[in-house]
Amino acid sequence: MEGSEMSRTVPAVEPTLTDPAADDAFVRQWQLWHRAHQQALADPHGFLAVTGLHWLTERPERFADLPGRWHTGPGGVVVELADGERLTVDGQPVTGGHEFGPIAERGGVTVGIDGGVLEVARRGGHDILRPRRPENPLLTGFRGTPTYPPSTHWALTGRFLPYDSPRPTTVGAAVEGLQHVYDAPGQVEFIVDGRPLRLTAFNGRTPGSLFVLFTDATSGVTTYAANRALTIDPPDDQGRVTLDFNRATNLPCAYTDFATCPLPPAENRLPIAVEAGEKTPYERLA
Repeated sequence: MEGSEMSRTVPAVEPTLTDPAADDAFVRQWQLWHRAHQQALADPHGFLAVTGLHWLTERPERFADLPGRWHTGPGGVVVELADGERLTVDGQPVTGGHEFGPIAERGGVTVGIDGGVLEVARRGGHDILRPRRPENPLLTGFRGTPTYPPSTHWALTGRFLPYDSPRPTTVGAAVEGLQHVYDAPGQVEFIVDGRPLRLTAFNGRTPGSLFVLFTDATSGVTTYAANRALTIDPPDDQGRVTLDFNRATNLPCAYTDFATCPLPPAENRLPIAVEAGEKTPYERLA
């Protein structure tokens, strides 16, 4: 990764702060989080750098933007490299071919290719390839994501209601015909303007944390139509949680058609307008 790529910065998309309820400390904390989130989006090998999406089958196939012939099967993904072709796997050059072995659902490995990296992953029961190149116009032209102004009105206290045991929950995907299955450990209940609401929660990235996928009355109007996501810190010993919708984010499918993002379960379609968090990306407004 070149130093010039590492130092790339994203123009801050700072909302106009018109909400009198947004105190200075709250706004500063949100701004720090927002800038860090935008900078992560601008990673030279992040999802804005994805230039293609290839679905593997048992038939060896060559793709115009990648070295080698690729196929998959019960033993996992295999690539056969011709003379002069190579990958970089775990920092070591690989020629001739490579067996990746079975990849876990929602897992993946990243290998080096000329001009970038290649994600070898498994999504919805299918093995896929996604090349990522820093010169991708979606990344080089990225100017940040518009948001609603931060407001303490949307930093809500809720309660986690665990199920007796996690419930496998099947949801749709941004790719037609694809499905994802997540374990739902429970639901989160909260109140907005006197109205009680609930969202089915999935396990988050860190131990004990949760995340929810949702749509609301702003979806398809000011926010991305298919989904938004919210990460929730682990419940306290009384089951209390904080749902800060100011930190509701877009998923990769809001920016690129090369994403396989999950859709919210039907019960997570909120009947209210959550006027907080990230709005529809500029790239989808063109």
